[in-house]
Amino acid sequence: MLPQDPVMLLSFLNMKLRDNYSSLDALCDDLDISKEELAEITGKLEGIGYTYNPDRNQFS
Repeated sequence: MLPQDPVMLLSFLNMKLRDNYSSLDALCDDLDISKEELAEITGKLEGIGYTYNPDRNQFS
């Protein structure tokens, strides 16, 4: 289960991306995150000023 708090979600996703996944797509595939859920997640993170940077493989 993903954290609901946007700051905790940011920390969780960046840790997973850093330690276990080469891309956001790989993370979503492994954790069974649908396109709709990903849109909700990215919306939450954009709400606190973060977007996914594929070159850095992190939300920044």
